[in-house]
Amino acid sequence: VQLQASGGGLVQAGGSLRLSCAASGPIRSIGGMGWYRQAPGKRRDLVATITFGGTRNYADSVKGRVTISRDNAKNTVYLQMNNLKPEDTAVYYCNANVFPGTSWTSYWGQGTQVTVSS
Repeated sequence: VQLQASGGGLVQAGGSLRLSCAASGPIRSIGGMGWYRQAPGKRRDLVATITFGGTRNYADSVKGRVTISRDNAKNTVYLQMNNLKPEDTAVYYCNANVFPGTSWTSYWGQGTQVTVSS
């Protein structure tokens, strides 16, 4: 199973970006999916998660500016980020709990860099 993240880049403060993460491989089912981020010298923190049924959870720091969504038919999770701030600068990682047919396993994408200039 592989998770391929895309959509990062350089944007000015106040701008928007949409991240995508597609899961591929021997997938029978995907449970929760989410986005995390890690700034230089800091730990990896939760940004947002979404269950298979669509229940969402957001970090307080992004509430009102970020929307997580998923397309179960495409095994893809999205992160729409608006009104970006310099403190949002980080490597963003997607995560998914996948059932490939034996047991549930947590997988991570390779990360995509988001840089917000002031």
